[in-house]
Amino acid sequence: MGQKVDPRGIRLGITRTWDSKWFAEGKEYLNNFHEDLKIREFIKKNYYHAGVSSIQIERTSPTELTIIIDTGKAGILIGRKGAEIEALKGKIENLTGKKVQVKVQEVKNPNKNSQLVAESIATAIEKRVAYKRAVSQAIQRAEKSGVKGIKIAVSGRLNGAEIARSEWTLSGRVPLHTLRADVDYATATAFTTYGALGIKVWIFNGEVLPSKKEGGNA
Repeated sequence: MGQKVDPRGIRLGITRTWDSKWFAEGKEYLNNFHEDLKIREFIKKNYYHAGVSSIQIERTSPTELTIIIDTGKAGILIGRKGAEIEALKGKIENLTGKKVQVKVQEVKNPNKNSQLVAESIATAIEKRVAYKRAVSQAIQRAEKSGVKGIKIAVSGRLNGAEIARSEWTLSGRVPLHTLRADVDYATATAFTTYGALGIKVWIFNGEVLPSKKEGGNA
């Protein structure tokens, strides 16, 4: 049996932080948690084409929300003169019944972002591109953008085969056991005529080392 841990969860507080930044107890925690899921699902479903890589939610008070969206195509999400973002803000306010503030951050290099790489492979496979070609093109783009290592796994009825299988490709190094390693991990699903294919992407962007400050180590 494989003893595998999500590379993101194990690095919380080391090289990455939480996507939801708030504190609550009891029933309030449960309500906030389900509200976060609802918001993320709504944004991802309605703005999948905008290349949304991550959604961070901050709660400053029980009636106020700040949503920070990292996207590869900020122009689509913002819309002409900010019309699209205002519409999104209104929809989320109706969904939650709270005052919402939406901020958009552009992902400078989509080829270094595991979520956007996984989704680009899924989109290519859905357009009937051979999975091996889609994976090799994604790896080439990532290497050009300067990643230290990339690993891509594709599972399911590959090329419509009768028996489902998994295949993975590695370029460079992806040290999953090194906690200070900045490993970006994401999954995506490609819905094809012969079933769903699961795509997993690990991207290694180098090690996060403590910086020395006056008076000892930071």
